[in-house]
Amino acid sequence: MILTSLHTETSAATNPPLVAARLTLEGYRNFFSSDAHPWPALINSLTASVVSTLLVLVLSIPAAYALSIKPVEKWTDVLFFFLSTKFLPIVAGLLPLYLFAIRTGTLDDIGLLIVLYTSMNLPIAVWMMQSFLAEVPREMLEAAALDGAGLINTLTRVIAPIALPGVAATSLICFIFSWNELMLARTLTATVAGTAPVFLTSFITSQGLFIAQLCAASLVISLPVLAAGFAAQDKLVQGLSLGAVK
Repeated sequence: MILTSLHTETSAATNPPLVAARLTLEGYRNFFSSDAHPWPALINSLTASVVSTLLVLVLSIPAAYALSIKPVEKWTDVLFFFLSTKFLPIVAGLLPLYLFAIRTGTLDDIGLLIVLYTSMNLPIAVWMMQSFLAEVPREMLEAAALDGAGLINTLTRVIAPIALPGVAATSLICFIFSWNELMLARTLTATVAGTAPVFLTSFITSQGLFIAQLCAASLVISLPVLAAGFAAQDKLVQGLSLGAVK
């Protein structure tokens, strides 16, 4: 993708590819040109991904606490219910969501995408955080209770530092799922709330597929996820391996 993005459209469309073709930054210049207008789409994606990820953490951590550290009755049934919400393909819910957006006036609204992305990632986050919080030593919670710590203090001062690798892993996965989501954004947005994946589809036109520009745009749009993964790589490895060795 990097090599193709540095080729001209003529060289990029050659089959088999010309590895030694002349390199150029034309694809990136076209992407950042005034005609393309990529910045609103990037800002919309960043807004929807970050806000929905924060909402998922706010909702999933207390839910995981109730399902692991202070388990409710029949908590396995609750986890199965969360998982069952992922059984339905997204395409099966497009028509009801589209009609709901029209009747509520939220069509082409970034707020609707934030709500949908939050509900989409919440079951996965609850499952992940439940497994992470289940590894918190009970002795630490008992010591905090003896010191008079309430629920909020226990969550913020005792559980949060221990579960930070799990929070980082969950956050990154939810961010990636929200950033890369296309079907909902393509159906429920237009010119105002269009996201970065929707913007990529603009390179597929009736005139053909602009491969070099598409690769350049794909690389630029992938950079935020790569940067987030690089910044959280130490916590991510700890989080994904947490609880693997007893």
